[in-house]
Amino acid sequence: MTVKILFVLAVNFAYLAVKGNLVDGDQTFSIDYKNNCFLKDGKPFQYISGSIHYSRIPHYYWKDRLVKMYMAGLNAVQIYVPWNFHEPVKGEYNFSGDRDLVHFLDLANQTGLLVILRPGPYICAEWEMGGLPAWLLETPNILLRSSDTDYLQAVCNWMNILLPKVKPWLYSNKGNIISVQVENEYGSYHACDYNYMRTLRTIFRSFLGADTLLFTTDGDTERALSCGSLQGLYATIDFGTDTNITKAFRLQRRFEPHGPLVNSEFYTGWLDHWGEVHAGVDKWNVSKALREMLALGASVNMYMFEGGTNFGYWNGADHDTRFRSVVTSYDYDAPLTEAGDPTEKLLLIRDVIKQFRDVPAGPMPPATPKFAYGFVTLGKGTSRPSGLELWEPTPLISPLNGVHDRAYVTINGVFQGILERDTALVLKVSGKQGDTMDLLVENMGRVNFGSKINDHKGILGDLLLGSDVLTNWEIYTLDLDGAIAGGWPHSEARRFPPADGRGPPAGPMFYMGTLKSNGVARDTFLQLKDWSKGQVWINGVNLGRYWSSRGPQQSLYVPGPLLSATQPNNITVLELEGAPECPRVLFMDRPHLNRTVGRSGGSAGVGSRCERG
Repeated sequence: MTVKILFVLAVNFAYLAVKGNLVDGDQTFSIDYKNNCFLKDGKPFQYISGSIHYSRIPHYYWKDRLVKMYMAGLNAVQIYVPWNFHEPVKGEYNFSGDRDLVHFLDLANQTGLLVILRPGPYICAEWEMGGLPAWLLETPNILLRSSDTDYLQAVCNWMNILLPKVKPWLYSNKGNIISVQVENEYGSYHACDYNYMRTLRTIFRSFLGADTLLFTTDGDTERALSCGSLQGLYATIDFGTDTNITKAFRLQRRFEPHGPLVNSEFYTGWLDHWGEVHAGVDKWNVSKALREMLALGASVNMYMFEGGTNFGYWNGADHDTRFRSVVTSYDYDAPLTEAGDPTEKLLLIRDVIKQFRDVPAGPMPPATPKFAYGFVTLGKGTSRPSGLELWEPTPLISPLNGVHDRAYVTINGVFQGILERDTALVLKVSGKQGDTMDLLVENMGRVNFGSKINDHKGILGDLLLGSDVLTNWEIYTLDLDGAIAGGWPHSEARRFPPADGRGPPAGPMFYMGTLKSNGVARDTFLQLKDWSKGQVWINGVNLGRYWSSRGPQQSLYVPGPLLSATQPNNITVLELEGAPECPRVLFMDRPHLNRTVGRSGGSAGVGSRCERG
């Protein structure tokens, strides 16, 4: 009861604070239910929008991408706000650098683009845990995306920080945000908790006012729209090129008999999982479906217009019949590539848009310059960092399939093999009584969609050796990003033993090298041919995961501004399974995203000798 009272008070006080700062203006955005359209400043309006995720694009490229979207003929952009990106630790907020949401909104406004805001609290987006912060799981038995009191209190605390930041950017306050989504595709979630949606509606109204256009987005099914829509929130749908457009909009009409037709996520491409083929959607099918929807007077948002990159550990995962992790690249086969380059698909889309509205004159801005720096040979570092123990020992609780998500097993420092969630649950090991077993457990991204988003990580269940339960575990986390950003392991390179000529060992091992400066700092793509699986840092910045032995992605995008044109650039690689005989990497001027390798096999073409390069 105490928590409920605090929650209500927080909403009411926030409402009073915001209400006192309202700015009168003559800009309006609303729905004309009589004429089935949006009204912008009292005139009929159709938006042609594209999704772009500021969290997946380095901030120094935001303006470049927005200008390209504007020049393609768009009049709006749609963005998610990932809660966990801004509050990774409970009560600690970050809105600077790549997280500077207000700066992004300002750049969009300067560019002439309206904004369709999707602030969550849940966003999906193939993003870690669908944007929900993992610290929510520290509350036992918390029910995510429901009217659970603990969850709602956390949501209210977050919205008390976020929504006042975006309120000045509402269109009615002379900003560029024309509409705000409440939750995201809630009809696809198993809970179907209308009280939860009503509470969110109250929170958003309290902070943003009665005149702000609030909406929902759901898949084009009866069940999805039934559980995801709510009176007072305009119901929109999403679908791709494989859907009957007339039938889909007819379903929207069952829930919104009057008002504009809206496809809030028209899929221009699709996402990739490790071990599957690189996804794509035919550009002609995209242009044909877009033309048909615009001819109907529908407002359309293209998802994605640029996908970007899941830098670091921000990729999500799906779990249907098994756990499937999303790759580092979020290229999405979008009109703008992962590196922000225009494609033929973009030019076709621009030609379609020209038939319905004026497109800015002038040529499309070109691709950013790329550079092939060539090969860099890496030296072996250490199998583990020191001094990174952060957590006290933690009890094990889950009895079955309890490794989330991959455990690299060593006994007395000798690599034994891998346990993998849902896939490899048995591993034969050898040793003797008194030996020490170490498990390096890798989080491959928390589930971002469906009923399994409460995705705990680590060792969640007992491990048995034969019929004996292993006990007395010491469990701690490794702050690799913090250590590497601080200069490790390059700062301790002299402590590492010289190469012994026996080739790289199996199992987890750090490798490091230097890309020499040559006066050029341009975008490039890092290929790790014949490497197995791991993580890469450039100058202390985490580029993301590679899994060359499984595919499809075979290269990592390296934004030029991460590199120095005048100083040596540190390369750090954590190889988890086994490096090639010649541990070298290749910097190319183009990506390689579409090679698929069997789940059990490694990459082909491992050489018999190491050529220095």
